[in-house]
Amino acid sequence: MICEANKISYRNIVACLCLAIALTPPLGGAGLIAALSGPVLAENWPGWRGPRSDGTSLEKNIPVRWSGTQNIVWKVPIPGKGHASPIVWGDRIFVVSALKEQKQRLLLCLDRISGKTLWQRAALEAPLERINSLNSYASSTPVTDGEKVYVSFLDNDKMFVAAYDFDGNNVWEVRPGVFSSIHGYCSSPVLWKDKVIVNGDHDGPAYIVALDRTTGETIWKTPRPNMTRSYCAPITHHIDGRNQMILSGSKCVASYDPDTGRQHWIIDGPTEQFVASLVYNGKLLFMTCGFPKLFMQAIRPDGRGNVTETHVVWQTDRDCAYVPSPIVSGLYFLVVSDRGVATCLKAKTGESVWRQRLRVKHSASLVTANGLVYFLSDRGVMTIVKPEPQFKIVARNELGEDTYASPAISNGQMFLRGVKHLYCIGTDSR
Repeated sequence: MICEANKISYRNIVACLCLAIALTPPLGGAGLIAALSGPVLAENWPGWRGPRSDGTSLEKNIPVRWSGTQNIVWKVPIPGKGHASPIVWGDRIFVVSALKEQKQRLLLCLDRISGKTLWQRAALEAPLERINSLNSYASSTPVTDGEKVYVSFLDNDKMFVAAYDFDGNNVWEVRPGVFSSIHGYCSSPVLWKDKVIVNGDHDGPAYIVALDRTTGETIWKTPRPNMTRSYCAPITHHIDGRNQMILSGSKCVASYDPDTGRQHWIIDGPTEQFVASLVYNGKLLFMTCGFPKLFMQAIRPDGRGNVTETHVVWQTDRDCAYVPSPIVSGLYFLVVSDRGVATCLKAKTGESVWRQRLRVKHSASLVTANGLVYFLSDRGVMTIVKPEPQFKIVARNELGEDTYASPAISNGQMFLRGVKHLYCIGTDSR
């Protein structure tokens, strides 16, 4: 009745609530959405790994079964190539791509209802960098605050970050630092209060930089210790009475104050290079890496200074992931190795619960919704399991197209980016 009287749509209310959540520290935002959520409340998917940066969705009506034709609301071609995930805000979808011949990096805005492209912008035209065969020229997932969308690419030897409004107008663009890596570029920007934060780990004078959302000006820039490439987006939580921005990479796992860039604590190693993002279950941080050796760790996040010898709760080197980011669901920590071995461990102890080989290789990070965990392979096969003591497949769905990007979830729908198309999977066109 109040909404009718004020002619405010439910969709606009959801967008306003999600904007408040996006501007709130993650735990506070999660609490707010949980308190307000009901059977019809939808979440935006505003950036890398969703509203809490951990692959979790609080929505309950996500499809479980589909194929290349079943439960496909729409399927649209995406020009060029890119491994970045789509992001969703209300009825807008944003995705980045690269046109190899034109040497252009694109930002596209699509209508969530129909899949129609609303606008397309060439955010950057620059020489193509050297990349690993598993990388692309558009691998950094964009992020939005509901007013602007922020993108990140490589411009010759410099990091490139730009902001666009929802009408496709360029608001600002900056090059906050150098970047060099034989494997190419991937650094998904994240938001914190009035800042856009980007990880500049590379083979040179590495750094993390915080930019002003309004102008792109550098607010702080913190050197990283070991000057080694990594591709991890930081996660931010309020832990131990302080705001902590935590990431792995540069031969360490470290926590920083996102307001100032000052380091809280650091753990050395356990290896050299990192790709997967960390996850947090309210008590422990969970990390998986890397190269040249694979490890997984559970870490207590209440340290100060160098806590290498005191704050690693458990560690294992079996069936670890290098590229796919893991997930925490209830009592369990789940991960899939790049070779396709899915593992479920007890989060508290690291004790193995089950281990199962899935089909072919996996690059996409895990997501969870409906109390289920979704494993997406490079061949477009989604294996859905319930996190419980016995391994049991709830569904296995074949899309019919290779997929390297991680899924996005919003408004009761799942968005999968194939090598040529973007798919909207759902039971209706909501």
